[in-house]
Amino acid sequence: MLRSTSVIDAPRRTVAGLLRDTGAAAAAIARVGVVFTSPVRLLVAGDEIRVGLPGRLGRFAACRTRISRADAGGLWSELSRGPAAALRHATTLTGPEQGPTTVTDEMTWTSPFGRLGQIADPVLRRFGRRVLDARGAVLAERAALLGRAPVVVGAALVRDGRVLAACRSYPPELAGRWEVPGGGVEAGESETDALRRECSEEMGTEVVVGERVGTDLPIGRRVLRVYRAELAPGAPEPQAREHRELRWVGAAELAALAWLDADRALLDDLRALLDG
Repeated sequence: MLRSTSVIDAPRRTVAGLLRDTGAAAAAIARVGVVFTSPVRLLVAGDEIRVGLPGRLGRFAACRTRISRADAGGLWSELSRGPAAALRHATTLTGPEQGPTTVTDEMTWTSPFGRLGQIADPVLRRFGRRVLDARGAVLAERAALLGRAPVVVGAALVRDGRVLAACRSYPPELAGRWEVPGGGVEAGESETDALRRECSEEMGTEVVVGERVGTDLPIGRRVLRVYRAELAPGAPEPQAREHRELRWVGAAELAALAWLDADRALLDDLRALLDG
């Protein structure tokens, strides 16, 4: 087992979001001469990532790991294919909500050739520590940038065990994809005030904003933060003023929609919210 602890001067939800960001992971792993590939930008449970050496050797020494959990508490993965007999990596986040955040990594593995394979353990241990050190440096760098990034807020608007999904009508490359309603926070505006304003402008309704849902989600040069919300007493029914369609969906229906990449990363949190 390899265990490592570091401290990032950033809120826990920010660090948790960066752990899910495969762009950050690829930048970190490249610092130790290894290639990281993933079909998605923001990881959720069930996604697979590939880590391997560059060139032809990478085909023989590559590892595929499957994400088993990704949330505000950290990131967990297990080996699905590779030269080791078993490999598990748990990254746990602790500390005050607003930071600093303590990042604790535990990597455990089983060598494929019994005692003979254990000869390579010191090499694997040194390599694993280099990877974790590189990732810690990238997390600190990107957390500082994300802390200054423009904020987009989204509403997990819940009613009768369903959440409101909004289908984009523009721009053309995003039309037909689904998201939670919301928009950008303007200068001098709080995140909750921005969410109430966006719901009024986009859907002609009033909402009561509650607690945060999920992690921070890096989206390009901005960060998405989602809050639970409910319709205010006596508020009008939401209308699709800017979207192609609005739809109330249950937990079992969420996976059927073509979500935007960032909103796809919310689905486990939305299911947990609806399951109550």
